[in-house]
Amino acid sequence: MSAARAHEPAARLERGLVAATHRRHFAVLLPGGERVDCVQKGRALALAVGDQVDVRRVAGGGAIEAVAPRRNLVWRSDAFKEKLLAANVTQIAAVVAPDLSLDEELLNRWMIAAESTACRFVIVANKADLPSFAALRARLAPFAALGYPVVELAAKRDPAPVLPWLAAQHTVLVGQSGMGKSTLINALVPDAAVRTSEVSEALNAGRHTTTATALYPLPAAGGDAWIVDSPGMKAFGLAHLDPEVLAHAFVELRPYLGRCRFRDCRHDREPGCAVAAAVAAGKVAPHRLALLHALLREARGSDP
Repeated sequence: MSAARAHEPAARLERGLVAATHRRHFAVLLPGGERVDCVQKGRALALAVGDQVDVRRVAGGGAIEAVAPRRNLVWRSDAFKEKLLAANVTQIAAVVAPDLSLDEELLNRWMIAAESTACRFVIVANKADLPSFAALRARLAPFAALGYPVVELAAKRDPAPVLPWLAAQHTVLVGQSGMGKSTLINALVPDAAVRTSEVSEALNAGRHTTTATALYPLPAAGGDAWIVDSPGMKAFGLAHLDPEVLAHAFVELRPYLGRCRFRDCRHDREPGCAVAAAVAAGKVAPHRLALLHALLREARGSDP
């Protein structure tokens, strides 16, 4: 190395937002709107979209040298694998629609994921222009009764009803395939398909990135709002959650937790269980308690 080059100042660090990931390659969005293709130095932490990172410019892109502390991390897991969805999330929005095989247990699991990470949970009821929408509204009534907002819209016609719910929020959009999640993303971010293609090419991901999570800024929603599009999913494991966290993630159970006769009550067949009494009194839906038991079995790694 020449003496002159040895005295060249090192490139300064820039704080950016991870917008897409593929193996050890990342698209990082800098404050001015520039996207930089980066690699991560070291393997100390698996990165997710939504992570705030410090980037140093290098030939051909950037190097991620540090990761800022996270507010939270939304992910799913089972006994065999884990899948990171996004970091620093404030809201999970579930897209549902009529005339499709809506999996209500999956909807419940997204709700529990939101509660366990201190996120707001919103249900986006799409295709409100269909005659069968009234039946969907009836199916969602129990969720609304728990206090969760249900936002009705027809994404193909007008996504405006959901915009106030996205204002200044960091949102992960989840949904089963066919519910209209991609339609909503394209309505909110008109060049989303173009951006995804560009990122795929830059990260050498081919078609893979289109089936992974991708983050899009939403300047129209105000503040530093952004939204994450996640792949359509058929399952959402929560095996990583602590049993105590799981119980508190059921909002209707909170008034009864700690009131059972036994401190280690599993809310199953124990005498003096306040939760079981609430179910018997019609204050808690039996299927919600059954879901808690299923999730506790997952968390303990035992068979159903």
